[in-house]
Amino acid sequence: MTCWSAAHSHRSHGTPAKAAETPAVAAPADSAAAQRIVVHQNVGDGPEVRVSVGIPFPPSMLRDVQQLRILDAAGNEVPSHVEKTLLWYARDRSIRAVRAQFHAQLSKGTGTYYFAIGKPRSREAPGWPYAQELLTDGQGVRVAAALATLEPAWLCASLIAGPQTPATKDEAYANYVSTQFDWAKKLPTDDHTAWLFDRPSTLFKAYVRTGRFDYLQAADQSYHFYMKYIKRDGLPFSPFCAGGWTMGKEPCDVKYVYVEPILLALALTGDDGEHDRETVDKMVILWQHGGWSGTPGPYTNPGERFTERLAGLGLLATINAYELTGDTRYLAYARERVGWLYDHQRSNPDKLGDDGSWRNSWNLHEDDAWNPQHDVRGSSPWMSENIIDGLWHTWLVTGDHRIPEMITSFARYLERYGWIDVGSIVQGHEWRNPCSGEKGQIAWYWASSGASRSKLAEIEDSDGWYSDAHNVELAMPVAAAYYFERDPARSDALKRRLDALASSYNTECAQIGETVRRFNWNNRGSGVAMWMLQQPPGSGSNSPLAAHTSP
Repeated sequence: MTCWSAAHSHRSHGTPAKAAETPAVAAPADSAAAQRIVVHQNVGDGPEVRVSVGIPFPPSMLRDVQQLRILDAAGNEVPSHVEKTLLWYARDRSIRAVRAQFHAQLSKGTGTYYFAIGKPRSREAPGWPYAQELLTDGQGVRVAAALATLEPAWLCASLIAGPQTPATKDEAYANYVSTQFDWAKKLPTDDHTAWLFDRPSTLFKAYVRTGRFDYLQAADQSYHFYMKYIKRDGLPFSPFCAGGWTMGKEPCDVKYVYVEPILLALALTGDDGEHDRETVDKMVILWQHGGWSGTPGPYTNPGERFTERLAGLGLLATINAYELTGDTRYLAYARERVGWLYDHQRSNPDKLGDDGSWRNSWNLHEDDAWNPQHDVRGSSPWMSENIIDGLWHTWLVTGDHRIPEMITSFARYLERYGWIDVGSIVQGHEWRNPCSGEKGQIAWYWASSGASRSKLAEIEDSDGWYSDAHNVELAMPVAAAYYFERDPARSDALKRRLDALASSYNTECAQIGETVRRFNWNNRGSGVAMWMLQQPPGSGSNSPLAAHTSP
């Protein structure tokens, strides 16, 4: 069952370990179980709270905010204020998300409400600035006094995080995330690298699949903490770097600049108090200038520095900015970035052919001087997941016909050159964490279609021990290729790889939390793989999901 049909069947779904139990109470006649709102006390106490709830919608479902009402558990309309926060800019400009504000009555810290659509609202209430809801929590972060959760069936169906499927109790990946959350949930206030790969978005997406309050609570707290350090003043290029992230005193390091958490916070909590158009624009323009990494552009010389991480995160931030604002400049920037990646993959200036990767220099990847005689031309499989994630989101917005081919080409490269044959691993060069087990998969830390195995093994010995920590996110590019691949033999190979990767979801590996950013790199884009696995192989080639926006 797809996520969209799941929401419309109004069936309840299981949740992973530690998920809140859904009350077994019938929904009001004008609403449905999937439209339940549970208000949670977040900071402070008291039987009544003002609450804002973000409610996302799939395309074309809602066009007029007057057609949305808030109901109590008995079906009585509650006075509320509702305003639109996001539109489906890439489709028909229908409403993508609203913020509903009302006074909630709590019992033991929670209160159950519903939203209903299709009839005009009859009980209006005045709204208020979101900032008026904020209180200081135990870690000194200003957060909302109350947060409201929605049902995962509705959240997934809304497509706010792309297509997703609600997590089930016995889902190995959901339990992997839950186990990681045990060590990742504490706000990392003294380690700026713990925010790399976008901690707030990772937590918001975990909430979308589960409806768990603790995920939403951690996402919201992380979002407020993250945005506190965005530089608002000055010019958006080096050495000023307005739009950059200042926690590590390195605002010109664009790999810490993310727009997706702004989009998700606005859609899921209604919080519009941490951003404005000028701030978002500075974040995008800083990416366009590249901060201290240099101005991005087409890859035209084998001696050029290129990282898959910057290419992918830059594309993701840019397409998210278009989804957030509807500014067509950002759409044009994203299309341009796809063009750079397409040409790089198809016509690499090193003249070594098209192997499906974004081949670049190992010397420069390691920040060494470029030495063509001693270089290893190749790519990082796990960092390339960032590119696939950016391409996937851009395909959802643009329907760019080049993107499915780019994704399947990279997966063919992974199958041929990216994975280490576990049968060839010998003592002294095991490389995998013991938690992976005898059949645990591992990708080369640096993969190459031209270098010898001994050279790659030398790099693995030096830099790649336990690079199987990246298996979880590598399932996403494999699953995306499975969704687009129309060749039956290649689809079968991808399915076998996905089956083998399933062992990576074991909770023993999930308990390893010495590197806090692992939670982010594993999970920011990985949840969609669970949805992709439920689709027929190759079905992405004629999917209605892509918006097909005009240039």
